[in-house]
Amino acid sequence: MTWYTVLVLAVAAERLAELVVARRNTRWSLARGGVESGREHYPAMVALHTALLAGCLAEVHLTDRPFPPVLGWVMVAAVAAAQALRWWCIRTLGPRWNTRVIVVPGLPRVTGGPYRWLSHPNYVAVAAEGLALPLTHGAWVTALVFTALNAVLMVVRIRCEDGALARLPALDARA
Repeated sequence: MTWYTVLVLAVAAERLAELVVARRNTRWSLARGGVESGREHYPAMVALHTALLAGCLAEVHLTDRPFPPVLGWVMVAAVAAAQALRWWCIRTLGPRWNTRVIVVPGLPRVTGGPYRWLSHPNYVAVAAEGLALPLTHGAWVTALVFTALNAVLMVVRIRCEDGALARLPALDARA
């Protein structure tokens, strides 16, 4: 279980690194007239993602769940793939990537990288990680609860992002 705790803490450290990038990118976007949407759901998102990490550790340690070798290693690979996809999104969007919904008027919509195939690839990474991280060590209750709550939150979040982009018609020009 020690290695699993290290894995969850590494994901937590990665999330903190995301917040550092997001804070820098927030300043960049706001300095260019960025408009923020969805402030009301942001605290719920932060709470849900924090609960995922805590739930992974709590469920495994309190229930003494064993490591399921075949599923566990497949899920470790899925966690790594989710991280790679997330950072590909961050790199592709550059200073426009954020944990908040901030749209800068006049900038063209990004259509490169993973955005060539998906409108919201970062959320694919979030969904994959939210399922894979707990299942790595058999925390199936955490996986189910996070996945269900995240699905509801993603409906809200994607509607918010799509609405923010639709209100700024200059963004519909393809890069």
